[in-house]
Amino acid sequence: MSMQYSRRSLFQLAGLAASATLSARYSFAQQAPEAQPAPAKPKISNQRILPHPDPFPGLATRSTVAVIQGEDRRKNVYNSLKAIDDLIKPRLKGKKYILIKPNNVTTTNQLGATHADALRGILDYFSERFKGPVIIAESSAGDTMTGFENFKYPALVSEYRKMKVSLLDLNAEQKYVLLPLIDYDLHVVPVRLAARLMDPEAFIMGSAIFKTHNVAIVTLSVKNMVVGAPLHQPPGETNRWNDKRRYHAGIRQSNYNFFLTAQFLSKNWGATIIDGFEGMEGNGPSSGTPVPHRVCVASTDYIAADRVASELMGVDPNWLGWLKYLGEVGIGQTDLAKIDIRGNVPQLAALRRTYRMHADIDRQLKWMGPMEELPPNLGWVRSIDHDHRFA
Repeated sequence: MSMQYSRRSLFQLAGLAASATLSARYSFAQQAPEAQPAPAKPKISNQRILPHPDPFPGLATRSTVAVIQGEDRRKNVYNSLKAIDDLIKPRLKGKKYILIKPNNVTTTNQLGATHADALRGILDYFSERFKGPVIIAESSAGDTMTGFENFKYPALVSEYRKMKVSLLDLNAEQKYVLLPLIDYDLHVVPVRLAARLMDPEAFIMGSAIFKTHNVAIVTLSVKNMVVGAPLHQPPGETNRWNDKRRYHAGIRQSNYNFFLTAQFLSKNWGATIIDGFEGMEGNGPSSGTPVPHRVCVASTDYIAADRVASELMGVDPNWLGWLKYLGEVGIGQTDLAKIDIRGNVPQLAALRRTYRMHADIDRQLKWMGPMEELPPNLGWVRSIDHDHRFA
């Protein structure tokens, strides 16, 4: 079924606009320069000259993350959400529908996509707390509905008929808002983000996966939302375009664009799960190999969820530029000492695995150092000798 909603509710968003005018006036002497007295020092009475700012202060508030281990994916997801039930309920109140955002960067490889049983765990939880409707919505890099079919999502529509579950291709819907990003050359460029993910009447529920990535190092809950939001041409349109390419803009630029987009989208995030029942290591996000991890993470703080998941994957959080930036500006909690863990796992160390990183990990980490040369652009198709950039 298609979900009807008001234009006012969907686009009740502040317009993105910025303008600045710079002017400079110069005067030139009309005669040969003469010796001039030294300019007077500026008067700064009763003012304080601030030193170079220290790093952003850490987020003071605590966050909660559920971690569940078990041999049943569906139950792991359900139990992880139930463990933070008291945090979800206030955010769910007043919402008119639930939007579940799976991770379907691939439409053919189940290991790289949200499993239907993870969605069942989410629906089981909400079926006891929300009458519906529920939309499972994605803007896959390929054909979204083909991916839904391949991963057997249509069965959920009939299984959860009382919840009025429907499937939506955000690329086909073509409703968007614009956000300015930077490109490889540091020019400002617009990206079209699915407006549904910013609808104030929707409870936005993320359904992510433990995976390595060819640019972001790992793709968890934040990455699922950020690069799941940009649109490409609708099915059947011959004029091909893909705004997801805006996020493959160089290792430094990409980290900043991930951060900027997450900061914008996070205002309407409800909760997320990260399914690690079978994670992906190596050349993710679509061509890696399986890791039988048997865990699930859930939180209403997407940043805290990713911090915990990265810990479970054995990934140094300092490697993750986008996560570091989000933590520094207070979008979420990245300090493990300020994250309360719930669930059936008393110590994260007991479940920590060391995931094999993408083959490009050394180049991915170059964002951490000074920019002494043009940084490599990762995530594109490469020949043996050259990196190829595409418009």
